[in-house]
Amino acid sequence: MKKEPWCLQDFGYERFGTLGIYFSGTGNSRYALEMFMRKYDDTAQIYSIEDADITDYIQDNKDIVFSYPVQYSNIPKILKDFVDRHQHLWQGKRVFIIATMGLFSGDGAGILARRIRKYGARITGGLHLKMPDSIADEKALKRPIEKNRLLVKAAEKKIHNAVRDMKNGKPPQEGIGLLYHIAGLFGQRLYFYNKTKQYTDKVKIDTGKCVGCGRCVGLCPMKNLNMENNVARAEDRCTMCYRCINICPKQAITLLGQNVIEQGTIEKYL
Repeated sequence: MKKEPWCLQDFGYERFGTLGIYFSGTGNSRYALEMFMRKYDDTAQIYSIEDADITDYIQDNKDIVFSYPVQYSNIPKILKDFVDRHQHLWQGKRVFIIATMGLFSGDGAGILARRIRKYGARITGGLHLKMPDSIADEKALKRPIEKNRLLVKAAEKKIHNAVRDMKNGKPPQEGIGLLYHIAGLFGQRLYFYNKTKQYTDKVKIDTGKCVGCGRCVGLCPMKNLNMENNVARAEDRCTMCYRCINICPKQAITLLGQNVIEQGTIEKYL
């Protein structure tokens, strides 16, 4: 028999069903959420914010675990827009936040926490997980594959400990609070704020390499890519998730760098 899921409250425990929602470019945040929910409440449903019915799922659940990647110590533009566009959904929700990152983010979880708190959500805690970096076209950010596998293993252990602490009435508070806010602000966000303020038009496609398979078009969360004369073309609404760059079979797409150094989705490190 499966154990009843539990919700941490200020006074004692309360039974409930939990919803897991995420945004993920290369699978890190999705995997982290799946691992968390498997340990915390294996009856819970998990959905991407890209799901056509996601607003209905959020509406029907009071307790939410939200997972997403940090970009320049900020949340992806697609996620900001999603939260703001559906601000009425967060009133009265209890939200635990998981933030995945390649480097130290400071207040990666706190950025979303402050945003949805102003729409009436109650933040129960936050968890920061260091994961393999998805930026495939920057050599300085690349790690050996074994190092990335160790990062995933360490994240899995941290998730295990976080779930244990939550069930003991002490949910982690990483990224939540003033000191984390200061660290995130002065660590990266002040210097790179414009990187995530708007969508970017910097996606580059090498038409000489592109074979017109259309995989990038089908997977882009922003519908920012399309096929023209059997070649992929980019528009100006990229949210920098790096999904297309990491799945292109010919390494024809870049964003920040000039060439693809190493592609990687979460499956490569499991």
